[in-house]
Amino acid sequence: MDRGKYWYREVLPVTAMVTMECMNVGLNTLFKAATVRGMSHHVFVVYSYAVAALLLLPSPFFSSRSRTLPPVTLSVACKILLLGLIGSTSQVMGYTGINYSSPTLASAISNLVPAFTFILALMFRMEKLEPRSSTSRAKIIGTVVSISGAFVVTLYKGPAIAPPGLPPSVALHQPSLPPSKWVIGGLCLTTEYLLVPMWYIVQAQIMKEYPAELTVVFFYNLCVSILAAIVGVIAEPNTSAWRIRFDIALVSVLCSGIFGSFLNNAVHTWVLRVRGPVYVAMFKPLSIAIAVAMGVIFLGDTLYLGSMVGATIISVGFYTVMWGKAKEDMAEGCETADVESSPSSDERIPLLRSHKN
Repeated sequence: MDRGKYWYREVLPVTAMVTMECMNVGLNTLFKAATVRGMSHHVFVVYSYAVAALLLLPSPFFSSRSRTLPPVTLSVACKILLLGLIGSTSQVMGYTGINYSSPTLASAISNLVPAFTFILALMFRMEKLEPRSSTSRAKIIGTVVSISGAFVVTLYKGPAIAPPGLPPSVALHQPSLPPSKWVIGGLCLTTEYLLVPMWYIVQAQIMKEYPAELTVVFFYNLCVSILAAIVGVIAEPNTSAWRIRFDIALVSVLCSGIFGSFLNNAVHTWVLRVRGPVYVAMFKPLSIAIAVAMGVIFLGDTLYLGSMVGATIISVGFYTVMWGKAKEDMAEGCETADVESSPSSDERIPLLRSHKN
């Protein structure tokens, strides 16, 4: 591998993923700070996705691949609408969960994505279950452990194991959350990360029919903004809640729209294409440490025993699932190499390659 390919496949993806995890936790922390000051999470979703849609507005007209793209069929349009429905529900549930709990809990529960993905893949027959295989057993055990950890982090808050990181004069003051709100927040966040794998499945189907990432992301952001606005008008009838003041609320909306809905989706799509979903998922536990540090420093959060124990259990389950998946991918790669090296495999090589891409 020459130096250029090494930087493209090894250095840039690592840098991009670490940056995105830091950025996502930072955006969640900004959102929490804005809601502490009184901003509605329904309003936040509408405005942040509208900002991303405005940024991507030129993409359908100036796409470099626009001449070769197939027409937008009714099937593609319906799937984009479904993607927007899943995305808007996921975002509303996620921000509701953060509002009721904390960014640290959101980062801990986000590690359930591989476990939920595995369960959905089994339901849709995209994944084969072989009880005698060590990789299948690892994925089953990891899934059970991850979900068990989610129950711990959601239902057990536990005693404080560290005092607030900064005095109230420096950190943003937020009232202590009762256990009931903590449980509601955990359930909302679990629902969000159950919807994320569904979002991936629908997005993958759209990409097969209409391979223009930025155009699809534009229509997705537009759909989420419109659907969230419909829900927001019902949930927030007070017109004063829709006025954004020139404070941390405006900063949070702009940053989420630019760096979250727009940049984060673009970077994750690129890394998924270059290194695959297993590589992307490996960086998820990093967000827990980042969230804890940011929550203590900027929000004056207290670190609770339940969050640490649950996050540890989820991480163990997460890496167990990832180990099983990585071993399975290595075995498939060896089989692919054997087939490609066989003189009689000319007809099957294009199919194998297109499947990997």
